[in-house]
Amino acid sequence: MRVGTAAARAVNGLTARWAAASQGGTVFSSAGVWPLLAFLADGADGGARDELADALGLPADEAAGVARQLLDGMAGMRGLHTAVGVWTRRTLELREAWAAGLPAGTRGVLTGDAAVDRAALDAWAVDRTGGLVERMPVSLDEGPELVLAGALAMRTRWLAPFEEVPLETAYEPWAAVERLGLRRSGVQLDRIGLADTPDGFVTELKVLGDNALDVHLLLGEERMTPGQVLGAGVGILDGRHRVVPGGRLPYGEPGPGLSVAKVRSETPQPPRLDVTTAAYDVTASHDLLALHRLFGLTTAMDRRRGHFPGISAFPLAVGSARQATLAKFGALGFEAAAVTAIGFAVAGPPPERRYVTTRIGAAFDRPFGFLALHRHSRLVLAAGWVTDPLPFPEYPWEDDE
Repeated sequence: MRVGTAAARAVNGLTARWAAASQGGTVFSSAGVWPLLAFLADGADGGARDELADALGLPADEAAGVARQLLDGMAGMRGLHTAVGVWTRRTLELREAWAAGLPAGTRGVLTGDAAVDRAALDAWAVDRTGGLVERMPVSLDEGPELVLAGALAMRTRWLAPFEEVPLETAYEPWAAVERLGLRRSGVQLDRIGLADTPDGFVTELKVLGDNALDVHLLLGEERMTPGQVLGAGVGILDGRHRVVPGGRLPYGEPGPGLSVAKVRSETPQPPRLDVTTAAYDVTASHDLLALHRLFGLTTAMDRRRGHFPGISAFPLAVGSARQATLAKFGALGFEAAAVTAIGFAVAGPPPERRYVTTRIGAAFDRPFGFLALHRHSRLVLAAGWVTDPLPFPEYPWEDDE
């Protein structure tokens, strides 16, 4: 099953809004959050249901069905693994209709023993992400009644690998320590493009993976914010911005990090694209309740009453919502993972216990954004902003020289 256009646009829309609220170096996955919010909306009522629908960009009564289609579509993507899990206390009964709408094999039990539950939840995170995420981002201090979690892990190898080199940059914070640069040259000029957006010009480089999982690097004008640059990247995917492909760029320095010039050659050669970027390894932890309006969780956090009668007759409110995310971009490929966990606490009165040829140069040599996506559906799986690329490694044989 393929990911539908409506689902991709809804998830990508959340990506753009999350990017606008982000600061500094980060990585996050709206594709890891959106299905969980959809399942919440399916079981919510009142203001919580309305707010979740607004955050999802779809009516609440359609959300769970679209989430199932989204998960089925992602399950068919090579190099991508997704999972959903739900754990409940033995005393909490789920509504059969709601539980039947979850993917198969998602059920687990919370024993109430924090050490036992922590070990089980962490083991699930490790298993579902291939070891990329080692800990479930949920607190067990208050003994949650229910935990709803989602995991996403993607891996791809570049169709054309990079060469590792020291990064040459005039950006002073990066120049202070020698960084690990990546360089490659090729004749496919359409991999680079310059977008004209309302916030400024953005240079986009498409780095293609061997399994249709790609990464788009995004370099905006220096005055642009991370949210503006990443939002522009989503707008490019949706066809909202005019993009001039590499083969049609004018000579000179037409956009951020770009140079287009005529060079002499001893033999006839086709136009080439020379790319330089930085290797990076970005990790982040997100408290989704700090952005509760963005995720439609404002009312759902109110513990004075239950908000999810469609999930259980037991009164529930959202007690915590976190995501642990990472992304690694290297010479041979890319990998990213996200585990999102939503913990539910008891709602209502507080209980006793709570829970001459042309050569184009493109240099991503200062902070830049990236979107990791599925090539055919254009579904963004992870997004981020690079502020601290990897240092250039010290090889042991260099000491012998």
